[in-house]
Amino acid sequence: MPETIWTAERCVYMDDQEILAQLPPRLLSWYAGSARVLPWREEPTPYRVWVSEIMLQQTRVEAVKPYYERFLNALPTVEALAQAPEELLLKLWEGLGYYNRVRNLQKGAQVVMERYGGKVPASFEELRSLPGVGDYTAGAVASIAFGIPVPAVDGNVLRVVSRVLSRRDNILDPKVKRRVEEEIRAILPPQAGDFNQSLMELGALICLPGGAPKCLLCPLREVCRGFAQGTAPELPVKTKPKPRRREERTLFLLFSPQGRAALQKRPETGLLAGLWELPAGEGTLSRQEAEKWLFAQGLEWERLEPGPKARHIFSHVQWEMTSWVVRVRGEIPGFVWASGEQLRRDYALPSAFKAYVPLLRENGTKERPQEETS
Repeated sequence: MPETIWTAERCVYMDDQEILAQLPPRLLSWYAGSARVLPWREEPTPYRVWVSEIMLQQTRVEAVKPYYERFLNALPTVEALAQAPEELLLKLWEGLGYYNRVRNLQKGAQVVMERYGGKVPASFEELRSLPGVGDYTAGAVASIAFGIPVPAVDGNVLRVVSRVLSRRDNILDPKVKRRVEEEIRAILPPQAGDFNQSLMELGALICLPGGAPKCLLCPLREVCRGFAQGTAPELPVKTKPKPRRREERTLFLLFSPQGRAALQKRPETGLLAGLWELPAGEGTLSRQEAEKWLFAQGLEWERLEPGPKARHIFSHVQWEMTSWVVRVRGEIPGFVWASGEQLRRDYALPSAFKAYVPLLRENGTKERPQEETS
């Protein structure tokens, strides 16, 4: 039989599943020649894939690479992760944000040690039962590390499918995601892991978010309704998120005569639960209000100067931060006083405070010279 000749217009008249059936051969061929060289792909053991997928949630690939290598060097096995002290765990994760990811990763490793003898389970259902592992992560680990034919549908995949089929369904609707999972399940080839990765790779490199797909470079161009109809740049459809709550905070960069900076722990529940932070007051505090705050903590000071301003955006909250740099007369209980070296080595500060870290480390090494005596 003669080979079918595809044109971009033809896909307009095909049903959805006919179009989706064209994806595996085209994407696998493209992926074989275009896949990025990434450290977790070079040795896709279950543990390495699991760690990479947790790190890649809400974080760009290029940002993850150095963290991944450092994490695996320090904690090369499930057992090492399960037994790691919390401070080491948080320090290795410092800068990646969303710290519950690594806490759940450790809880999952502890479950694997207790329930599966230290071996990551080769089952979608058992992977899905681990703390912090959802359908996507379980599907990714199961298909990539074990070759199990299950879908792994993330935002990249939902975007690709929306454009290929020119759909206007809200991709944040769980029912839409479940539908796409079943449609992908129906077309999974024997190389399920490579196919799942090829879909994600297409979304990361070609079928880009923000209305900027590189359609002329796309291996799915001839079978893409979104390209044929010119709708790809305006897809996918997402409901608009609720406006973020805005919070004003005043940070205090407190430095002792010994050259140490004050830290404190946040509450064990809520935003940045249990992590180290800079002491802070609510609102934007004037000099007089800052002095009242210092008095309330029982602090005496020699110098009080305005410090940098910064903004940090969480998923539902936006912090507007001002600061005061304070040289105090002595260290008092209620804070941890850390040297510049300890800040570098031992204490993980969330990325919300990254604008202040250089100042902390610089000033944290400056011990006040002793007064001369006659």
